[in-house]
Amino acid sequence: MKKLILAAAAVLALGTAAQAQETIRIATEGAYAPWNYVNEAGELAGYEIDLGNAICETAGLTCEFVSNDWDSIIPNLLAGNYDLIMAGMSITDERMETIDFTQNYFPPDPSKFVAMAGTGMDPENLEGKRVGVQGGTIQAAYAEENLASNNTIVSFTTADQAMADLAGGNLDTIIADGAYLEPVVAASGGAIEFVGEDIMIGNGVGAGIRKDETELKTKIDDALTALKADGTVDKLIAQYFEGRGPFYGE
Repeated sequence: MKKLILAAAAVLALGTAAQAQETIRIATEGAYAPWNYVNEAGELAGYEIDLGNAICETAGLTCEFVSNDWDSIIPNLLAGNYDLIMAGMSITDERMETIDFTQNYFPPDPSKFVAMAGTGMDPENLEGKRVGVQGGTIQAAYAEENLASNNTIVSFTTADQAMADLAGGNLDTIIADGAYLEPVVAASGGAIEFVGEDIMIGNGVGAGIRKDETELKTKIDDALTALKADGTVDKLIAQYFEGRGPFYGE
């Protein structure tokens, strides 16, 4: 009997430890539709929330989503406040100096310029213009490097704030991810239009992770590989990004 009790206690202890190891926290912005946003019920929703849940189910993990402001999302990952970032974050060499990434779950997406319709804005010949960006993005870095000498770069905490200032006449143009801008332009009823040529920046969108989390990274990558192979990733992309994909199917 004593042996049975000890064995049961050992199994319980191992189960508790395993459960603790299987629970991970995923940070997202909650302000970048359709990647991630807060729905009418006040809950986090979007492509990355559905994909994150599918990853966790496939990997045998218990996942909790938390919202975090974009400008502090990497510092808080490094501080250990959560385990993973899924927030429309492009994989770049600069970011990989600080954190690691899983394989991408959205391929490289063209960055695009938008302006109010009829303004004749030409991004290739900007001079003395106010260019809106979301701070800390690949587009913000591009604008600072290529446009700041002749224009004023205006940085915003969220992409939606930049769009509001464009509509209010406080900006001349915005540069952002095409996948974010396309539904905005479509919903504007012709008030906002794409201008200029697309620009390719970054290596697709992936989940950010601390460099020392090699075991977790392998679990997430293996789950993503399986979800790409069975069509789940392409299905979710088609659901949230109209006209996009399939990217990962045969």
